[in-house]
Amino acid sequence: MFAAERRQLILEMVRANGAVSLRELARVVQTSEVTVRRDVRALEAEGLLDRRHGGAVLPGGFTRESGFPQKSHLATAEKTAIADLAAGLVEEGEAIVVGAGTTTQELARRLARVPGLTVVTNSLLVAQALAHANRVEVVMTGGTLRGSNYALVGSGAEQSLQGLRVSRAFLSGSGLTAERGLSTSNMLSASVDRALVQAAAEVVVLADHSKLGTDTMFQTVPTDVITRLVTDEPPAHDDRAATELQALADQGVQIAVAGAGPVSAGGGDPVPARQSRRDVPLPGQRRQQIPGGAHPLRSAAGMDAGPERSARVADLRRR
Repeated sequence: MFAAERRQLILEMVRANGAVSLRELARVVQTSEVTVRRDVRALEAEGLLDRRHGGAVLPGGFTRESGFPQKSHLATAEKTAIADLAAGLVEEGEAIVVGAGTTTQELARRLARVPGLTVVTNSLLVAQALAHANRVEVVMTGGTLRGSNYALVGSGAEQSLQGLRVSRAFLSGSGLTAERGLSTSNMLSASVDRALVQAAAEVVVLADHSKLGTDTMFQTVPTDVITRLVTDEPPAHDDRAATELQALADQGVQIAVAGAGPVSAGGGDPVPARQSRRDVPLPGQRRQQIPGGAHPLRSAAGMDAGPERSARVADLRRR
């Protein structure tokens, strides 16, 4: 395919979906992400689209949000891996809240196998995924239906969450940065997500690597409120994503990377990451494990790793 043909196809995909990851663009045009990145840069220079970390959006895409049909076809493999790992955090008999989104929908499909679970949600898609699950109770908020993502929003949804207390909340969003935390493009969705957070003792964010470093209009969860991030492993050349992960970890967020390989449980035999319920190393740090299986960014007590932090950040950038 000639460069002009690739760029026309890239532009058509972005116009159709509002936002597309570099990985998805590379798959469709059947070339490398490096080549796609050059194409996106050229199209941005012509004012035809805007680059975002890990992808491309329509001009002015800072406030643009894709609908469910478009989102459901983006980063499907990454969402599946994230959902697999996140499901391992949920214990039998727990009460949790699950927000709206295509990644949380994937999580809900896996939660259907957890007995005695109570799931509070404002998402019709999450509720549908759990509708026929044995021994899983689904509690839906009130509110007004927002058709673009099949979620209940507004004052009715927020009021129905008052006085609720659960063990943890699982949320997704449009962007995640160490500076602002999780954000979304819609004010009503952001307001309900904040109410979901208020109901939970812990907050788990599910975000694929293309959302790392992306900032959208409305903040939903500040970084200091996020307990854990479950994400996929960024491409080897994606220095910005690796640096963003390091910055989030430095601010106290526990990082779990799907597909980062086996980790050792307390120094014993390696077990798959999705079953170990342990934080896995960031890309490029798997050989820097602390003896005894502790997280490479923290001591076993959860403290920062200290003066070696800047050296690790520099190493991640080089990688």
